[in-house]
Amino acid sequence: MSTPLPIHFAPLQGYTDAPYRQAHARIFGGVASYYSPFVRVEHGEIRRKDERDVLPDNNHGVNLVPQLIASDTDKLRRITDLFLSHGYREIDINLGCPFPMLAKRHNGAGMLPYPDEVEALLSTACTAYPDVRFSVKMRLGWDQPQESLALLPLLNSLPLSYIILHPRLGKQQYKGEPDMEGFARFYEECRKPLIYNGDLLTLADIQALTDRFPQLAGVMIGRGLLANPALALEYAQGQPLAPDELKERVRQLHTDLFCHYGARLEGGDRQLLTKMKTFWEYLLPDADRKARKAIHKASSLAGYQEAVNKLLR
Repeated sequence: MSTPLPIHFAPLQGYTDAPYRQAHARIFGGVASYYSPFVRVEHGEIRRKDERDVLPDNNHGVNLVPQLIASDTDKLRRITDLFLSHGYREIDINLGCPFPMLAKRHNGAGMLPYPDEVEALLSTACTAYPDVRFSVKMRLGWDQPQESLALLPLLNSLPLSYIILHPRLGKQQYKGEPDMEGFARFYEECRKPLIYNGDLLTLADIQALTDRFPQLAGVMIGRGLLANPALALEYAQGQPLAPDELKERVRQLHTDLFCHYGARLEGGDRQLLTKMKTFWEYLLPDADRKARKAIHKASSLAGYQEAVNKLLR
């Protein structure tokens, strides 16, 4: 097996927040860098919860790359200045978010059909902040994969540290299969370090990808790591964790987050229960079906904890 590539943990709103990143880094590891869910300007202000999530004091032990989303250069400058004030010198720009409410305002993947707007945004970033390492996380396009190919001359000309490409269209959101032929065309013409992102769920998936695209600079995994938090560690080690060890580490991760949210959420047992059920939306999808169902149906913390214990015993 060739030398393992760096694994980057993709940002997922509502899942990979600062408490999760810290716990995952300590209990599982194997991740080269964690990307924050995007920070954005809303109603003229940077959202406070977004800023809290990227504060260095809330990300001990985590190599964090903060991500921004912006529809114009003014918003980009405001968020970049915020990141710089907290000591960050590596920043990711989101050109991949597929959510229609943002995309219709030319945020994320919604900007890809407008090359002049992309050029203004990225050129401003690289020119105004020459000491910052910018990366771009993007899709093949919004309506058609040619949109990303049309942007390649610009992307190749800019001093970007990475391009992270998810081979779906924005209008697909997360449906359908990744367009691997579209990715291959971009890969062949890209002159920047390229990271693949999308639908990597197993060690075999990662190996097949890296065999096909040997010049990749890394891989980014989101839902695959939420389903199996050990996936990056297993890839680095070249073998899966023993089932008992995986369950024990998942138990530690769960306990850490349960205690953290229990101490900080102000909505009582109901809010904590709702938050912890989110933890299981992707986690261990092949675990006992009855136990998973009991977790999601639990109406009290006691019932929830009993169901979790049954699943992890």
